[in-house]
Amino acid sequence: MGLEEKIPSGFVLTTVEKLAGYMRKNSLWPATFGLACCAIEMMAVGSAAKYDISRFGMEVFRASPRQADLMIVAGRVSNKMAPVLRQIYDQMAAPKWVIAMGACASSGGMFNNYAIVQGVDHVVPVDIYLPGCPPRPEMLLDAILKLHSKIYDEKLGSNRAQIIKEVELAAMNAKPTIEMKGLLA
Repeated sequence: MGLEEKIPSGFVLTTVEKLAGYMRKNSLWPATFGLACCAIEMMAVGSAAKYDISRFGMEVFRASPRQADLMIVAGRVSNKMAPVLRQIYDQMAAPKWVIAMGACASSGGMFNNYAIVQGVDHVVPVDIYLPGCPPRPEMLLDAILKLHSKIYDEKLGSNRAQIIKEVELAAMNAKPTIEMKGLLA
């Protein structure tokens, strides 16, 4: 009864937003940023035939941030490395996404001291948090698929850049996890 039945076969109906989301999610190029033991699991996903991510449009990890739009931060981030991480993030092509891989990248892990950043979200805005010490390659694949669905549903528009800037500013001004007192803080 709808429009779909009246048009000839071979036509596809969609919106520009959905088409752009489909193309973006199927052409992610990850940047390499392995800092600790989580990087071994990330390399397994990128190189092993068992966890082949080329079927998701992520053929090879990029060494240059200007060719990447996904940063997988794998491992603990020291205070000395934090400005380098931010510089690489700023050099990435927009739109860009970040996966915090492992407990150390997500919250500092077992390293609750002055030298380790207590969560990479204090340096760059994070889209997906991946728990584990170290997380299995299957978990990284699941996080990538969840990011795909998030990218697919992302809106386009003239105020998109302003929304991204506001979200990033709110993430950077958030209360540090070390200052939080329990689940109800």
